[in-house]
Amino acid sequence: MNEPTRDGGAVGVARPRIEGRAKVTGAARYAADEPVPGVAHGALVLSTVARGRVRAIDAGAVKDMPGVLGVLDHTNAPRLDPAAGHFFGPDGGLRLLQGDAVPHAGRPIALVVAETPEQAHAAARALPVTYDEEPHDTAFSADHPAGRPAVALYDVPVDAGDVDAELAAASVVVDERYGTPEEHCSAMEPHSATAWWDGDRLHAVDSDQGPFQVAVTLATLLGLPPDRVRVRVEHIGGGFGSKGMLGPQLVLAAMAATGFGRPVRVTLTRAEVFLATAQRPATDQRVRIGADADGRLRAVHHTAAFEISPLAEYIEGCTEQTKTLYAAPAIRTSLTAVPLDILPPYSMRAPGAAPGSFALESAMDELAERLGMDPLELRLRNEAVVGPVSGLPFSGRNLVACLREGARRFGWASRDHRPRTRREGRLLVGTGLAATSFGAGALPSTATITAEPDGTFTVTIAATDLGTGARTALTAIAADALAVGTDRIRLRISDSDHGPAWSAGGSRGTASWAWAITEAAAKLRAPGAPVTVTADTSSSLGGLAALERHAFSAVFAEVTADPATGEVRVRRLLGMFAAGRVINPLLARSQVVGGMIGGLSMALHEEGVRDPVTGRHVNADFAGYHIAAHADVPDIEADFVPDDEPGIPWGIKGVGEIGNVGTAAAIANATWHATGTRQRRLPLRLDRVLDS
Repeated sequence: MNEPTRDGGAVGVARPRIEGRAKVTGAARYAADEPVPGVAHGALVLSTVARGRVRAIDAGAVKDMPGVLGVLDHTNAPRLDPAAGHFFGPDGGLRLLQGDAVPHAGRPIALVVAETPEQAHAAARALPVTYDEEPHDTAFSADHPAGRPAVALYDVPVDAGDVDAELAAASVVVDERYGTPEEHCSAMEPHSATAWWDGDRLHAVDSDQGPFQVAVTLATLLGLPPDRVRVRVEHIGGGFGSKGMLGPQLVLAAMAATGFGRPVRVTLTRAEVFLATAQRPATDQRVRIGADADGRLRAVHHTAAFEISPLAEYIEGCTEQTKTLYAAPAIRTSLTAVPLDILPPYSMRAPGAAPGSFALESAMDELAERLGMDPLELRLRNEAVVGPVSGLPFSGRNLVACLREGARRFGWASRDHRPRTRREGRLLVGTGLAATSFGAGALPSTATITAEPDGTFTVTIAATDLGTGARTALTAIAADALAVGTDRIRLRISDSDHGPAWSAGGSRGTASWAWAITEAAAKLRAPGAPVTVTADTSSSLGGLAALERHAFSAVFAEVTADPATGEVRVRRLLGMFAAGRVINPLLARSQVVGGMIGGLSMALHEEGVRDPVTGRHVNADFAGYHIAAHADVPDIEADFVPDDEPGIPWGIKGVGEIGNVGTAAAIANATWHATGTRQRRLPLRLDRVLDS
C-alpha cells in the first residue's frame, strides 16, 4: 500500500475532543442512558459462598413483590453453547446460569427482573437462596501445589544462553522476590447493557471495548448467526480492560430479553463491578540478575506466578519486558499459573507489563545499589542493539533518548545516589527511575468510506472510544488520508454492524483502525473508484513479525516519606515516551499522564483483599478499595521524543498502556532512595513502610 503523506494537515495537531462538549454538558449518552421503550430492569443475585452448589432458589418468595416480573436462574435460563469462546474462555469463562455449581464468591446465580431498578434490587435482596457449601481455596502463593506451567500464546518462556553458569561467574547477583496484589480496573462508568429483540434479530446497547467481537461471541453463545446480533456502544466511561470481553451484564440482559419477551437493562452496582467483572491477578515473581563489576549484565532469570480460575485460561505476561529491555548473554523466563476458586482474571491496563516491570525494574535498581552505580548509567550500559532473545532488529528503539532527556529535565545529574541522605524537616526525600517497554503493532480491521454528494465523506469502522479521544484521532487520520479538512469527515464508530475491527485494547486500537481507514482512503482516491469502498487489512499485516516492535519510556519520580507515619507521597513525576508518531499531542499526553496516575495508584493504594475464611472480597467498593484521588496526584510532566514505527501507516505505536507500565517501579525505587529500605510488595502501605 502507499504510505500516507505526512506534510501538514490534521495529524500531529493538538485538537480538543470532538465529543468533549457533549460530555461536559451531559448530552452524551452512555449505555445506561439510552432510552428504550418498555424496558424492564434486571438486578443480579451474587453467590455468598466461595465454592459449592446452589441447593435452592425460592423464586416464589418474591414473585408478588411490587413490579417483579420473574426470576432467571439455572433452572429456567436459556442454554448457552459451551463451545463458544472469546479470548480466554466461554463468555470470558463465566458460563452464567448454566448449572448449580458455584465456582467463586460473587458468582451471578440469578437475575431478578422487574419494572424499575428499585423494585428489581429490592426483590434481589429478598430472594432466599440456600447452598451446599464446599471447601474453597483462594490462598495464592508461588509454591502452591496446584501451580502449573502457563500455556503461553504470547510471552512464551525462553531459555537463552547458560543462565546458571553466567550467574555463577557474576561479580554481583540480585536474587529477590516481588509481589503485586489483585487489582481492579475501577472505571468510572459501571458496566451496563440493554438487550431487546426486533423480529428475529437481537439488539443491544452495551458498555464494552469491542462491539464486533462481543456481538460475535454473544451470537455464538445463543446459537445465532452473527448477522442476527447487533451490539452498539456510543460512549464509554472508561474500561481499562474490564470491558474488553463479553461481560455478565450483556449475557444476562440477552437471556432476560429472550426469556421475558421485552427489553431488559442490567446495570451493575459498584460492588457488583468489583465482584463479578474481572480483576488483574495477584503475582509472585522472582528475579535473579547477575552482572560484572562494571555493570555489564551476564544473566537475567525472571519467573512469575499468577492466579487464575479453572474456568478460563489466562496469561499474565509478566516476563515479556525481560526479553526486550536489556542486553544479556543469558536470559531465562517462565510463567506459572495457580488455579484458585476465584473469578477468572482478565487484562487490566498494561497487562503483565505493569506487575512485570515492578519486579524487573526494582531488581535493576537493587543491582545498581549493590554495584554502587548510578541506576541511569546501569541501564544505559546495557542498552540492547537487537532483540536480546529474538535477535531481530528493533523497528525503532529510542529508550536511550527517553532516559537521557528525562534525566536532563528531571535534574538527575545532581542526585546523591546514597539512600536516606536528603531530608526536609521530618520528611525523607528520594528519587527513582524505571525504564519501560510495551509491545506495538496492529491487528486486522475493516473500514468503509463513502463519498457523499455534498462533498463530505462518511467513514465507518467498529472502533470504540473509551474516552481516549479515538473519534478525534481517527477523524484527523481520515481527513489527511483523503486530503480534506476535518470538517468534511463524518465518523461513525462503535457498532458491530460496521464490520470486523480490533477492540480498544493492547495499545493496538489506533494503529489497527488507522491502517484500515488509510487503505480505504487509498482505494477511494484511485481512478474509477466507486463512491463506497471497504478495506480489510487482514492480508496487509504479514510483515509486522519481522521486527521487534515496542514503545519505550523512562519514568522519573520524587517522593517524600514520613518515618513517623509511614506515609509516602509522590511529589514529582516525569515521563518521556517513544510511542511512534503522535497523532494528537493533546490527547496523547492525556493518555500517558492518565497511565502514570494509574501507576501511582498501583504503587501507593490499590489492593484487592480477600477474607481467608470466606474467600470473599472484603473491600469491594471505593470506600475500601483505594485509588488515587486528586490530592494524591502531583503536577506531572510528560512528553514525547521523536519516534516512528516503520511499516505501519502514520508510524503509530500506541500510548494507551505505556504510561502505566513503569511508574510503580519508579516510585518504589524512589521510596528506597528516601528511606534506605527496599519495598518488594505493592502497594507501599503505611504499615509496610513502618515495619521496615
